[in-house]
Amino acid sequence: MEHPSTSGLSAPATETIALGGGCFWCTEAIFTRVRGVIDVENGYCNGHVKRPSYEDVCTGETGHAEVVRLVYDPAQVSLQQLLGVFFSIHDPTTLNRQGNDVGPQYRSGVYTTTAEQERVACEMIADLGQGRVFNAPIVTEVQPLSNYWPAEDYHQDYFEHHPEQSYCAFVVGPKVDKFRKHFVGLLKPTV
Repeated sequence: MEHPSTSGLSAPATETIALGGGCFWCTEAIFTRVRGVIDVENGYCNGHVKRPSYEDVCTGETGHAEVVRLVYDPAQVSLQQLLGVFFSIHDPTTLNRQGNDVGPQYRSGVYTTTAEQERVACEMIADLGQGRVFNAPIVTEVQPLSNYWPAEDYHQDYFEHHPEQSYCAFVVGPKVDKFRKHFVGLLKPTV
């Protein structure tokens, strides 16, 4: 039997990155709609506790950030495009806060799996800062992804299952609408 890697059919190359931009329900709802994003999973990363629960992370004492872990196809969507969406859907200038969500678990962060991702993220942050795109300095941390744990099942696809829930209706929904309006070229055709 021929080995799959020598058959001429290679699996598509994908990359993984995690993004923290406040509540993961908002971030997940947007990135599930981005062309080239193959999988979006809500989770917790870069803390010091193994297998933290949502309740543990909400104390702000585990060191974890709420993130979405993205698996994407760079042939369909570039990291620059993903980060362009990311920096437009949250406030990267507020330390440990996004709107009414306050605590270190809501910090802005780019958690990389390759040196190239780190380089691209740092360059984009520098360019946004030099261009004075925001009214305050960017506080987004860029670190290698570590100690990642998936969030509980009830947090996955939350907006899709609960669009009428008040947080979803008043916070997540408007962010999704803004994304659809400003990033038409990045929308998945089926969503």
